[in-house]
Amino acid sequence: MHILVTGGAGYCGSVAVAKLRAAGHSVVVFDNLATGFRAAVDPGAAFVQGDLRDADAVTRLFQQERAFDGILHFASASLVGESMRQPLHYLRDNLIGATNLLEQAVSHGVERFIFSSTANLFGAPDAIPIPPDAPVTPGSPYGGSKYFIERTLHWFGQVYGLRYACLRYFNAAGATAQLGEAQQPP
Repeated sequence: MHILVTGGAGYCGSVAVAKLRAAGHSVVVFDNLATGFRAAVDPGAAFVQGDLRDADAVTRLFQQERAFDGILHFASASLVGESMRQPLHYLRDNLIGATNLLEQAVSHGVERFIFSSTANLFGAPDAIPIPPDAPVTPGSPYGGSKYFIERTLHWFGQVYGLRYACLRYFNAAGATAQLGEAQQPP
C-alpha cells in the first residue's frame, strides 16, 4: 500500500512509519518539523516538509504523489497545558490542518483514514479503563480540537463514505530502541 503519514517525524508518527516500512509499505511523510525531527524519519520513506495549515502545500502534495491507499494523521499541536494558555492555536490550527487534509483526501479518492485522537476527550473520566459509552467532555482546548476533528470525520464518513478509525489514547507507548519521544533531535 502507498500510505501518507502526517506528523511522521514525531514520536508516534515516526514509530508508525518504521512499522509500515518494515511491513513493506510505501510511505510518504508530510511534516512541518515544528516538534518532529527529520532524523527520526525512516530512510526508506519519502519526506515532504510542509504544513497542513497551508492548503496550497497540501494540494501540491496530493497532485505530486501517486494515489494514497490510506492516511495516518498524527500531525497536530498536542500539549494539554499549552492549549489552556493558547486555545485558539489548538482550536484553529488543528482543525484547519485536518480539514485541509480531509478535503484533498476525498477529492483524490482516499478511502482509509486513521486519526490520532486523544483520551483527553473524556476530561476527568469517572472510571479507568474508560468505558466505550463514557460521555465526551473534552478536558482542554486540545481535547476539544480532537473532538471537532472526530465529528468532521463522522460527516466525511456519512457524506463521502470515508472509512476511518480514531485512536483515543493517553500517553503513547511503543518506543523502540531507535525511536521515542524526543525533545532534542535524535
